[in-house]
Amino acid sequence: MIEKTLKTTTGKLLVKIPTSLNEITLGQMMELQEKPSLTDLEAISILAGIPVSQLQNVCKMDDLMAFEDAVRSLSEQIIQLYNNDAIPQKVTFPRHGGTVTIAVIKNLSVEPAGAFMAARDIIAGEIAEHIAYSGEDDLENFNPSLKACCQVLAHYFYCRVTGKQYDEYEAEEFCGEVKKLWVTEALPIAKHFFTCYPNLYKPKVSFWLNCLPF
Repeated sequence: MIEKTLKTTTGKLLVKIPTSLNEITLGQMMELQEKPSLTDLEAISILAGIPVSQLQNVCKMDDLMAFEDAVRSLSEQIIQLYNNDAIPQKVTFPRHGGTVTIAVIKNLSVEPAGAFMAARDIIAGEIAEHIAYSGEDDLENFNPSLKACCQVLAHYFYCRVTGKQYDEYEAEEFCGEVKKLWVTEALPIAKHFFTCYPNLYKPKVSFWLNCLPF
């Protein structure tokens, strides 16, 4: 974590930016990816958890540019994360004022049938959308959205984290909890299902290489 106190037009502002993917949640990464033309201030705002309006009142732009190297480093770490096939053995969710730790089962088919079918439809839908836009010959460049990855993980984890019977709508709402996972936990698991899911295409190249703007 890089931390600096910056002078603003009204006083001082403490800005903290992660320097490691271990310090970034899936939700933050989704915000970075979902903005079509992300500005430097918006990227810093998302990573620091500070409104853009406050950053706009920093007296010297050069003070904010001090965070640029950290953001570039995060971009490089995303590439390394994609190239790493290691899947976490367990993940921890906040739950009812405490936490619950769940073992990661690599075979999605052991989950409830409803969860399996919902995840299958999400993955197939992402692939179909890519084919419709870019053609089947471009499948090697298939790049699923982080939103779809989050949805797949929500269906995968919902029953085991909550202890409830499967409910499609509640599983979708569970995306809010999945967004709290560290990106280093969530993306390798999602990558596993998108690349190894039965009867679906296995991408050859990048998944999330364009998440950051720098």
